[in-house]
Amino acid sequence: RLAGRGGRAGTQRARAFARSSGAGESGLSRLVELHFVNICADAALTVSLAGTIFAIPTDEARAQVAQFLLLTMAPFALLAPFIGPLLDRFRHGRRWAIGTTLALRAFLCWVLAGAVATDSPWLFPAALGCLVASKAYGVTRSAAIPRLLPTGFTLVRANSRIALAGVAGMAVGGGLAGALARIGPEWSLRLAFVIYVLGTVLAVMLPARVDSSVGEVDIEDARPPPRPVSRDLVPFDEPGGRVAGVAAGLRARVLALPVSVRAALVSAMGGRLLTGFLTLFMAFLMRENPIPGHSGTLVLALVVGAAGAGNALGTVVGNAARRLPPDRIVAVALLVIVGAALATSLAYSLVTLLVLGLCAGLCSQVIKLSTDAIIQRDVAENVRTSVFAWSETVLQIAWVVGGGLGIALPLVPEVGFGVISGLLVVVLLLSVQVRRARA
Repeated sequence: RLAGRGGRAGTQRARAFARSSGAGESGLSRLVELHFVNICADAALTVSLAGTIFAIPTDEARAQVAQFLLLTMAPFALLAPFIGPLLDRFRHGRRWAIGTTLALRAFLCWVLAGAVATDSPWLFPAALGCLVASKAYGVTRSAAIPRLLPTGFTLVRANSRIALAGVAGMAVGGGLAGALARIGPEWSLRLAFVIYVLGTVLAVMLPARVDSSVGEVDIEDARPPPRPVSRDLVPFDEPGGRVAGVAAGLRARVLALPVSVRAALVSAMGGRLLTGFLTLFMAFLMRENPIPGHSGTLVLALVVGAAGAGNALGTVVGNAARRLPPDRIVAVALLVIVGAALATSLAYSLVTLLVLGLCAGLCSQVIKLSTDAIIQRDVAENVRTSVFAWSETVLQIAWVVGGGLGIALPLVPEVGFGVISGLLVVVLLLSVQVRRARA
């Protein structure tokens, strides 16, 4: 009884926090609650599959993961830039799109529950399908955030609140699934199914403002506002009008972005590249070549825990440092993860791995929040939603590329971390070059 009262009191305080500062009236709190449910289900799914997928022999598992990552994520990466404009053509497009990503994962979790119990070959396709749907959720949800901001509420503050809800959801979902997984992984997968169904209902019930694009235009179609809000707000008109061809259209969109936003996005892509790489490379490395004297499973759990703690700490740091210039925060955070990756490649050990995991989680979150602040500061209001959604698409694709590298590279720590360190150095040099274009 006492535990139940404590749980109800905690829930009431969490909902009061989500609805504070006008978030309840604007509808942002409902998106925060939806994200809590989404991450809760994702955590349950992850716990359920932790002991099933990676029980398969390493070479076979890597081949299957690589195959299905290519078959599922490659189309997503190619089509993602067009998802936003396509959805804007339909009424209620975004609410139903968010709901579809949750409903699809609910269906796949039910399939997985049967596949785990019967050792079905559908295990990998369903698991990778959940990954695709999770990435699609991130893209579709991103466009809803600016449309639900209360008056005076910044993107950084909104994303920080959503990130904190995600941390709580991870703890709750992981705990519940861990308890049910003792009976059998199929039961924790059925729990994930139920949570995803609840999330689907919450997504469809989001405020109608999520679907409203009144007054919004795409970045490359915009015209310079009469009074720029920043010296970084560059002209958006492209010579020759709308550029023909997909590649030219994407190039036009990138060049239409303010230089500060381009530089921040390059840095944020470096952070996502690293997190995607760590996720898959470490999962297989710890099975094939664990650190001598340490359990591979334990090391993997410690690195994942360090990354999760870093992500939560990044939310706190991003809020505390919001009065500092976000451009500097992005630059410093990128330098930190480059340094941590180089240290791991040159002195591979448990300590450097934990530091890398912590830095990857912390700096990726700080860079993301600072990039949101730069978008809010330097992008005109009528194109801000489009830019924000498109930036999230780019970051999801960067994660996919990093994950692909984690599968493709040989399971040799010095080689894997050496390659990712080299790529991060390239990202650092590219961000410097983009910043110099402003001078």
